[in-house]
Amino acid sequence: MGTAAGSAFDTDTLRRGVEGDTATALLSLYADDAEIRVIDHNTQPSQPKVLHGRDEIGRMLEDVYSRDMTHKLEECIVQGDRAAFSESCRYTDGVRVLAESMITLRDGKIVEQTMIQAWDE
Repeated sequence: MGTAAGSAFDTDTLRRGVEGDTATALLSLYADDAEIRVIDHNTQPSQPKVLHGRDEIGRMLEDVYSRDMTHKLEECIVQGDRAAFSESCRYTDGVRVLAESMITLRDGKIVEQTMIQAWDE
């Protein structure tokens, strides 16, 4: 387990957020001015989906956590003000999603995240 220097962010905190039943715990890990870039089949690297601030990020997370699926934090490495993690998800019909994220931390909160995700088609 790693911990960002001087912060409350660690793998256990992230695990509770990712694997929770609602978006609330995960959203609490983001700074007010956080930004997420999402790259996937629909939003490719040249035009990623970019979400600015906790309100936009919260709407995305509420949508994701309203779906009938499970989330599991597979791996996480925290080093100083950076972290990387893998998340696997599974819908009840068996469709799987894998997401890899690189994040930047400030005062124990996520301020930047780049997420690359892929799912069964």
